[in-house]
Amino acid sequence: MIKLDIISDPICPWCYIGKTRLEKALAEAEDHPFVIEWHPFQLNPDMPAAGMDRREYLETKFGGKENAVRVYGEIEQHARDEGLEIDFAAMKRTPNTINAHRLIHWAGIEQKQNAVVDALFAAYFNEGRDIGDIDVLADIADSAGMDAAVVRKLLESDADVEDIRARDAHSRKMGVNSVPTFIVANQHAVPGAQPVELWLKVIADLKAQTAAE
Repeated sequence: MIKLDIISDPICPWCYIGKTRLEKALAEAEDHPFVIEWHPFQLNPDMPAAGMDRREYLETKFGGKENAVRVYGEIEQHARDEGLEIDFAAMKRTPNTINAHRLIHWAGIEQKQNAVVDALFAAYFNEGRDIGDIDVLADIADSAGMDAAVVRKLLESDADVEDIRARDAHSRKMGVNSVPTFIVANQHAVPGAQPVELWLKVIADLKAQTAAE
């Protein structure tokens, strides 16, 4: 088996699209060699703990409403091409994602990372829920088969906050400046929401290398 580390942020639409494309390739390849682990990266590390109004955030980030509408119109089309219906209108706040990353980390300990990452993407992009909110995160944990009461208690503490920040900082020192970034076998970085065809080629090449060893 080959390690595939995915550096992402659950409020990143390209991460959602990239995960969807990767999973299409994995389904098509069937006996793929990957063991997947998700790692934290905050697109907005200086975001207030309570998040901020999404419209204000986007217009500030993209230099006005017109640019924000253009950029997200393009993203919405790419998402739709992958069969994803993102409800941007329902998304009222842009959250701070430190708590969501803590939940992903704890889910990894319980071998439930993929279910939690899926649920976070669905909550934010499809349901317009605030994934910075502890109640929402506890509910997501429960839906993935984790103990919601334990998760809530951990979220109300500072458990693993510094660890998440340190791992985020480590990725930036490695040169990661955008997400998603996929690291194959601890060696090869594959940035961006790559198409299914690229992943099928990567998988085929890895199988050929393994067979030749």
